[in-house]
Amino acid sequence: MSYILDTNIITAILKDNRKLLRKVQREQFRGNVIFINCISYYEIKRGLIAINALKKLNKFEL
Repeated sequence: MSYILDTNIITAILKDNRKLLRKVQREQFRGNVIFINCISYYEIKRGLIAINALKKLNKFEL
């Protein structure tokens, strides 16, 4: 199975929502593929650049 994460989910993960991060990791462990779409990618990237959040931007790029 595959999952596409939306901008809100990605934002929560970047804000260290451990519960949500564990859920995503559990799905990866089960062999499920996790994707983000290009719109969410650029929304997150643009937002992090706008607030000069370089550490989170580096974390996101990993």
